[in-house]
This record gives sequence, C-alpha cells and structure tokens, in this order.
Amino acid sequence: MAVHAALLPALDGLAYGLLLYLIAGGLALAYGVGGVLNLAVGAQVALGAYLGAQVSDGTVANLLLGAGAGAAAGAASGAVLAGLTAPLIRRGQLPQALATWGAGLLITATLSASSGGQEQPVRLPPGLDHAVQVLGVRYPLYRLVLAAAVLVVIGVGLLVLHRSRAGVLVRAAADDPQLLAGLGIRPSAVHTGMMAAAGGLAGLAGSLGGPVLGTGPGTGDTALLLSLVVVVLGGLSSLKGTALAALCVGEVQTLGVSLAPSLAPYLLYAAMALVLVVRALHQRPTGEAPRLAPGSVRSAVVRLGEVPARLTARLPRVLALRGAAGRPVLAAAAAAVAVLAAAPWLASDWVLTLLQGALALGLVAASATVVTGRLGIPALGQAAPAAAGGYATALLVTHGQEVGPLQLTAAAAAGAALALATTPLLAAARGATALMISLAISELTALAAAHATALTGGSNGLSALAAPRLWWGLPPLSDRGLYWYLLAAALAATTATALVLRRAPGWLLDGIRQAEPRMRASGHPVARIVAATYTAAGALAGLGGGLLVTANGFISPDDAGYAASALALLAAVIGASRSLIGALIGAGLVIACRDGLSTFWGGSSNVLLGALFLVAGLLVTTRSPAPRATSTPTEAS
Repeated sequence: MAVHAALLPALDGLAYGLLLYLIAGGLALAYGVGGVLNLAVGAQVALGAYLGAQVSDGTVANLLLGAGAGAAAGAASGAVLAGLTAPLIRRGQLPQALATWGAGLLITATLSASSGGQEQPVRLPPGLDHAVQVLGVRYPLYRLVLAAAVLVVIGVGLLVLHRSRAGVLVRAAADDPQLLAGLGIRPSAVHTGMMAAAGGLAGLAGSLGGPVLGTGPGTGDTALLLSLVVVVLGGLSSLKGTALAALCVGEVQTLGVSLAPSLAPYLLYAAMALVLVVRALHQRPTGEAPRLAPGSVRSAVVRLGEVPARLTARLPRVLALRGAAGRPVLAAAAAAVAVLAAAPWLASDWVLTLLQGALALGLVAASATVVTGRLGIPALGQAAPAAAGGYATALLVTHGQEVGPLQLTAAAAAGAALALATTPLLAAARGATALMISLAISELTALAAAHATALTGGSNGLSALAAPRLWWGLPPLSDRGLYWYLLAAALAATTATALVLRRAPGWLLDGIRQAEPRMRASGHPVARIVAATYTAAGALAGLGGGLLVTANGFISPDDAGYAASALALLAAVIGASRSLIGALIGAGLVIACRDGLSTFWGGSSNVLLGALFLVAGLLVTTRSPAPRATSTPTEAS
C-alpha cells in the first residue's frame, strides 16, 4: 500500500520534471548561446497555457492546435526579447534581468486582463480524460501521453542540436561567435533563432502542460522560479545536467511534497543556494590578500593611498558637494525636504499614504543602491532583511511595545542579523550568481515566514495597527505626527548613510566596484568589506521594513519574496543606481505607478510596473561584460 501511495506522485513528478526540462532547457540554451538571462520565461509559459486553454474544446484537433498556438506565441515573444536584449548583452545581467522581467510583467498583465485573473479550464478529449491501470494503480492517461509527447519533443530537439546544420551554428555561436561572423553568418541571427526556439519550448510546455502546471495567475511565477532552480542545479551550460535537475525538482515538487509537505519547499531553494555558493567559491578571484596581523584592521580600512591612483584622483570631484557647484544641489534638496514636511497641509490623506509607502520603500531601495550601485554586486533579495525588520516591528507592537525608537532599533538589528547570517552565502558571488543566491535567500525567507505560523501569523500575516509613541509615557502619534515621524526616520537614515559613503567606506566600495583585483593586491580585506557592506545594507533595509509596517499596519510573507525585492531594485535603478536620493525618488515613482496612477487609469498596475522595468533595463549604463559559458550548452557539465 505504501508503494502504491508513493507511485502516483512519483509518476506526476516524472511528467512535471519533463515539462520543467522543456522550459529550463530553453533557458539554459539562451544563456549559453547569447548570455541572456531571460526572466520572462515564466510569462511565456503562462502565455502558452492560456492559449492552449482557450483553444481547447474537447477534441484532439484543437488540443494540437492549442499546442501549436502556444509554441508559436512563445517563439514570437522570444524573437521580440532577442531584439530587446541584443544591446544589453555586454552590459551584464542586471539590465537583462530588469528588461526581461518587465516584458514578463507586461505579458502576464495582458493575460490577466483577458482572463479576468481566473483559472482557465482545459477541456481534454474524452479519449484522454480518463485513468488507466499502471502497476496496480489508476493514473490519468493524459499525463502518460503528455510525458511521451514531451520525450518526443526533447528527442527531436537534441537530434537537431547534434545532427543538423542549425545545431552546428548554435554550438559555434556558443563557442566562438567571432569565428562564426568570419564565415559570413551573423551571430545575432543565431541568437534570435535560439531565443525564439527557447520561447517556443516554453510556450509549448505551457499549452501541453496546462492541466499539470495550471492556467491561473500564478502559473508564470511558479514556472520561472522552478526553472531557475533547475538551471542552477543542473548548470547553465549543461543540457544533461539540466535534465537530471529537472527530474529531481519534479519529484521534490510532487513526491517530496506528499511525503514531507513542510520540508520539500525548503529543499529546492536551500539546494539552489548551496550549489551557487560552492560554484562561487570554486571560481573565486585569485589575488586575495594575506591575513592581516591583529590590530591592523583599521589601517587596512583607511589606507586609501593603496586604492588605484585613478580612482583616488576622481573621488574629491565625484563625491564632494562644495562651492558653487554644490549649492544648487543643496538648495534643491532643502526645497524638497520643505515640501515633504509641508505635505500634511498641502496633500490629501490618500497622497500622504502614498508618500509614507514611498519613504519606507525608499530605504529598502537605498540598501539595494549600496549593494548594487556602490559595491557593484547585483542583489535581488533586499526584501529579506526588510521583512525581518518588519516582522520585528510587528511583534513588538503585538506585545504592547509601541515606542518608536525601540521599534526602529529592533527593525535595524533584525535586518542586520539576517544579512550577517546570509553573508557567507553571498560574499564570494558576483554577477548572475549573486542575483540567483539573493533570490533564493528571499524565497527561503518568505517560505520561513509562511510556515512559522505561531510567530509570523503564516500566510495571514501580522497586523500592527497601533500608532507608535515617540517615547515612554507619551501619547500615540496622530496621522500627521505619524507622517512626520516616518519622514524624519527616512531622512535621518538616508543622510547618515550618505555621510558614511562620502568618506573612506564609500571610497573603498568604489574601489571594489571598479578594480577589485587591484584592491585585493593592495592588501585591502575585500571579503570583510563586502560582508560589512551586506550587513549595513541589511540594517538599512530592516529599518525600511519596520517603517513599512508602521505605515501600513500589516506584513505578510509576500513582503519577503522576490517580487518585493524586484521593486526595491527597480527603484534603485531608476534613481541612477548609485544615488541614495535617487533611490527615494525612484521609490516614489514606483509607488505612484503601482498604487497611484493605476487607480486613475483603471488598469493593472503590472502594466505600468512592467513598462518601468523594461525602460530601466534598457537605460541602465552598466558596462561590465556578461560572462559567457565556459562550455557549450550540450556538454554534460
């Protein structure tokens, strides 16, 4: 009986894993051939699932027509993405992630508007919509046919890749695009074809796998996260490793959930983070300085004479706001603060609510600015320490501790503690690896918050409706007093961070961003500086999370997930990546689009946010080259 009970989810895991291989295989090929990190792949799956459900009418002909429509729509979206990402390939993974994420949001917003945000029914042919006996248990016939069909598609794809001229061109584009160009073949054309093929596979997986993957609003997010887990575990340049990882993830999602429902979700993201950390350590840059003698840490931190001379010469001009050149900036900042301070008399309560949310998100965006803009390591997980600070604040309120300074201190400490605890996972990572690890940390934090029901309220979240007090014995703040409290806290934290970054710590971060090998060679403890930066940024994010709970009176696991981290990163990028004031302005624009303009417009906020992500990705001026695969995407490892 126990074997029979486990057989059904094991068979489901096989079908699920094969579908994930279709999606993740295309993702791995796109990265291996063109160096494109496509975060719109989940939306392409959702597009295929929606079209397959719409076309299905219970006949085999329309089932096949739906599969073809899904594959064609996915291929078309892939070709469009190829054109969008072509100028971004040499700018690193951050612009690609932003642009493709924005394109995915636009696709899902369109699908949501078309479907009303509801799950779409898939009408299977009667001949396939029944169960058959498999090893003594009854199993849906369609899932067996689905597994066989996906195996055929995979076999044809591998045959094309290994035995056709198109496959030769793909492998040549991955190994030596310059040689390919010398033969008169445009690598960009191969890149477009590969992106179209990857999109077609994702759309086909969605249209055929609708009954397995689902056809609702969350289909794209689930497909994206699981495909990222698969390519991380299997290797971005290995189709064989991706296949094995896809089957393992499929079994964890079905058999693992049935046997250990509370443990299985952690296994995926924990394994993802562990594999990434091992790879980051294995590929760690050489030239790490020797350990410094006790008592020499201070001298190592302030030895600016060993920072590259080119950087040192530029610092006074870049960072100082003195003299006539700095007066307009200071005057504009003073005017902006005066307008914000007068907002309770000038604006409506609704606008004040938007401003409060922008101030809180601005601090989380400022923490992303410190890590991504100043340190130069892209991070998609700043919502994790922000959520830690938010939950610390909410727990204090629920236990009757309503003193504002105490809440702020606890929020910053909680954010710093979580950042410090996860720093060993992130310290050696750069580029796409850092993005993936921070995303995994964010998702693990959200899962932990959802499962720790006794502490966090689980998926229902925690309410913290009591207004803070400025000190013990004082009355709770009024609505205006609450706004000024949030404004003062946000400005104080931003000013303090800016003052620190204008001095030696900021110079060291600029040195690591621009010339990390030379910083290591000159004796600076780069690993410790990175760890300290992550911890300080975590404290800033935790403070922002605490203010967000104070402003909204509520926190849930969604506030720790990758979507919340993406909003903070978007605000930082809009604010010119390295500007703290810009991060606050970017947060204001994000909140205005998500909660303000969408109300007047009457449409989904994801359309406006998607457009913001897309434009931000296209305009980012990062110039670090995208790392190419060290092996062809057809190798085993």
